[in-house]
Amino acid sequence: MSTATVAKPQAQQPGKGSRRFSLPVLLLIIAGVLILTSAVRLITGADGITSTGQMSTALRLAVPIGLAGLGGLWSERAGVVNIGLEGMMILGTWFGAWAGYQWGPWTGVAFGIIGGVLGGILHAIATVTFNVNHIVSGVAINILALGTTRYLSKFTFENAPQGSSKQSPPIDSLGTFDIPGLSSGLDTLNGQHWFLISDIAGLLGGLVTDLSPLTVVAVALVPVTWWVLWRTSFGLRLRSCGENPMAAESLGVNVYKYKYLAVIISGGFAGLGGAFLSIVASNVYLDGQTAGRGYIGLAAMIFGNWMPGGLALGAGLFGYTDSLNLRGGTTNVHALILLIAILLVFGAAYLAWKKRLVPALITAAVSALMFVWYATTSDVPKQVVSATPYIVTLLVLSLSAQHLRMPKADGMPYRRGQGK
Repeated sequence: MSTATVAKPQAQQPGKGSRRFSLPVLLLIIAGVLILTSAVRLITGADGITSTGQMSTALRLAVPIGLAGLGGLWSERAGVVNIGLEGMMILGTWFGAWAGYQWGPWTGVAFGIIGGVLGGILHAIATVTFNVNHIVSGVAINILALGTTRYLSKFTFENAPQGSSKQSPPIDSLGTFDIPGLSSGLDTLNGQHWFLISDIAGLLGGLVTDLSPLTVVAVALVPVTWWVLWRTSFGLRLRSCGENPMAAESLGVNVYKYKYLAVIISGGFAGLGGAFLSIVASNVYLDGQTAGRGYIGLAAMIFGNWMPGGLALGAGLFGYTDSLNLRGGTTNVHALILLIAILLVFGAAYLAWKKRLVPALITAAVSALMFVWYATTSDVPKQVVSATPYIVTLLVLSLSAQHLRMPKADGMPYRRGQGK
């Protein structure tokens, strides 16, 4: 009898909430959204919504969110809820900046990971060894990390050249690069503003333009995570701890060890996301730099149904909405109002086809309001642009909640030998 037995209940009892789109259907949906986006761009004249620069900025902003989400994925697949991702990111920003300005950016990256790992160890000790409520422990980690970094900043950055109690000295850049030929060619094609073709060029161009080496590493960690968790015996054992730890224990799996490893790795990912913020996204540590990205990363993980691919899509969506703050925000968000209104029309039609008449009517009413908002305004207030990432987070989670399937033992207390 092998540990593969542990995974069988998940396959045999998928449940209603575990339905996932097949790859062809998902690609069809993405293609449909791209076509609608291109049409909206032509109607509104907001060429910035699919420009190469917009997509490049979105990728840069999506990376720390995605890394936090990967951290949450590792932890929760082993059955430990990690609300402390925000605090672990904060530790990553501070440790990364502290080491980075003294010994170079790559050393800062390593120390950022170590900072997140320290937060992960604390969370693992509290939740796995002492069985503290996972939410309580996570919130405590966040508060502790915030207070600790502010305290340490007064004794380190305040007396350093160009530093202060709320800001570190500048950190040397890791550098950026473009993919030769491909980047310039896609940018030229995007500048033609052709229907769909230019939009696809802008999307792809953003993936090969102004790249940091750390961005490439972060993107590569998504398929690596999928391979380790779903294609190795180590990953199978780890996931079994989040599905049925008592069954895993009966098959010889050291549940405590795998939970510890998962939470520590989770902290490392979050710390890497924090180091990215202080070293790549900006070349200094700033107090409050994470700005809730740890929580948004957790939301991206939930949106992705605890799967790496879905998580990456969620991080990309939230990174894109966050990028609107930096590039043509009011004009682009106003154009996106029309896109959302059209998508809601399709949503209402789908609900009506499923004979869910009340939700269909509500969706149609909201769509009508969005059309009126777009038609009666020429732009949106800056406050709406700033709030867009958080609004999208709430909307996405509320709309996808009925199709989610978390690990069965996620957040549940566990003691060795309790199944005997």
